Amino acid sequence: MSLFTRSRQPLDTAESGEETEESRAPKPSSDSAPPGRFGWIRKIGGSGPYGWFDWRRRYPRTARGVTVGTTVLAGALLLFALLVPNRLERLGPEAFFRLPAEGILLTGLLLAVPPRSRRLLAVASGALLGLLTVLKFVDMGFYSVLARPFDLVLDWILLDDAAEFVRESFGRTGQVLAMAGVIVLFVAVLVLMTLAMVRVTNLMVGHRQVATRTTLILGTAWITSMTLGIQVGGVPLATKGNAEFVNNRVDQVRAGLKDGRIFEKQAAVDAFAKTPPDQLLTGLRGKDVLFTFIESYGRVAIDDPAMAPQIDAALKEGTSSLKAAGFESRSAWLKSPVTGAGSWLAHSTFLSGLWIKNQQRYRSLTTSDRATLNSYFRKTGAWRTVGVVPGVRRAWPEGRFFALDHIYDSEHLGYQGPYFSWTPVPDQFSLEAFQRLEHGKKDRKPIMAEIILASSHNPWSPIARMIDWDDLGDGSVFHGIKKEGTDPKEVWQDPERVRTEYRRAIEYSLHSLTEWVERYGTDDTVLVFLGDHQPVPTVTAGSTSKDVPVTIVARDPKVLDRIADWHWTDGLKPAENAPTWGMDRFRDRFMTAYGPQGE
Repeated sequence: MSLFTRSRQPLDTAESGEETEESRAPKPSSDSAPPGRFGWIRKIGGSGPYGWFDWRRRYPRTARGVTVGTTVLAGALLLFALLVPNRLERLGPEAFFRLPAEGILLTGLLLAVPPRSRRLLAVASGALLGLLTVLKFVDMGFYSVLARPFDLVLDWILLDDAAEFVRESFGRTGQVLAMAGVIVLFVAVLVLMTLAMVRVTNLMVGHRQVATRTTLILGTAWITSMTLGIQVGGVPLATKGNAEFVNNRVDQVRAGLKDGRIFEKQAAVDAFAKTPPDQLLTGLRGKDVLFTFIESYGRVAIDDPAMAPQIDAALKEGTSSLKAAGFESRSAWLKSPVTGAGSWLAHSTFLSGLWIKNQQRYRSLTTSDRATLNSYFRKTGAWRTVGVVPGVRRAWPEGRFFALDHIYDSEHLGYQGPYFSWTPVPDQFSLEAFQRLEHGKKDRKPIMAEIILASSHNPWSPIARMIDWDDLGDGSVFHGIKKEGTDPKEVWQDPERVRTEYRRAIEYSLHSLTEWVERYGTDDTVLVFLGDHQPVPTVTAGSTSKDVPVTIVARDPKVLDRIADWHWTDGLKPAENAPTWGMDRFRDRFMTAYGPQGE
């Protein structure tokens, strides 16, 4: 025998002739562990007892630790799902120090039902809890942008709009990755929540006495806390939040299903539908009437103490400069149907005289024969109707509904400059393009224009700034201006910076509009400008108001005399107690004031 062999067999019974305790031990069979420190690895190929997945037998203490840790994580995941609120501002530590009634009742039910039913109930309740968790996460996003929860009936179309927004912001690849990530996350939440429920259920069944006793104690504590109103950090200790959450969703679905029928009845009523064309808008004949929307121009810009001084100065300056140019103005408030986003819903509410609060109503409206302010102007035959909509970057079939003879989107304004985040064309250039393409032409008909100013659109970074009107050219000058601007990724790390940039964007839009009127306005100019909705909650800082400013500017005193009984505030800034109307009421009041009955 070689020296190498001896070194691996220090006691060889064949040579010594002595029988040792080791030699008397039974030889391992082919299914037992092979000798050697790393012999277990051979099992991977099927030649030994321990394999890669047999680590639990080889490391029992580690396996026990993993089992306990996994069970704790499963319980924590279920507790998180039961207690997590659906709004980011409520997502604090105190939200998780509560007793959920649904969890206690479900525990008792799982312990009471037979084994087969228990397994089915565990899987079903886990999947349902996963769906509720996903819905809460979606609500967080909707509250952060729209200040309202996701509508299970009416908001699915907005997901398509969100995907398009991602594509425009990050390209096709970014859109695909984002959608894939959402799908993976959705499936992961459902699977993990179901597995967690099954695991915790098995644990409770294995320790039935302890689980039953604990459930009774927690149930008693919940009833006591609810009766006495016990709170932790200002939050009630006993909660039935998930039951209320589901109940609210059921009510929401019922209302959504009824909404179509309600809207159909409302849309059938139009006070001016049978008015002859020669009796429409007689008080504005020969005037250029411009309906101008300033994106996200909400009441918060005027009322918030952090923004009010600068916005107040801009409005006072605008009022004074317009008065010096011979213009007077009146202002008030309109209540928008939306907040945070959904400009098209506000625009259609203002123009149609109907409350367009969701996408279902918008689609019903734009596929109907309902008359809008635009279509009534066109019906008279006395105006050319045009739209300046720089935010439109693709086909807009709804444009036909709004009765515009010609639409100028972002591709038809002659702009060769850069985008400013979401904004395709700076406001000053949009207004100058309107002057060049329509308003400044000679021997033309009076114009009724719908103009959308988009520079104050979220994310308000970077922002264009005012330059000499004669230097605008084709917009190439804005390349350098954009480089001077802020980075939105940095701005949105600080809510106060977001609010500052929002305020600066509103100032820019106001200056663009008032300077255009000073420069190009005439005795026949009638300007109606307003905000479409309040900005996102990051800016409104908890305000629930949906009010937006509205202003009418004219040089001809007869135009403003017709609305004297509206009691609006003099100037561009509405008083705090100025009249507040629903945005849907403006159309009929405007047409009444400027029709024969308003003389």
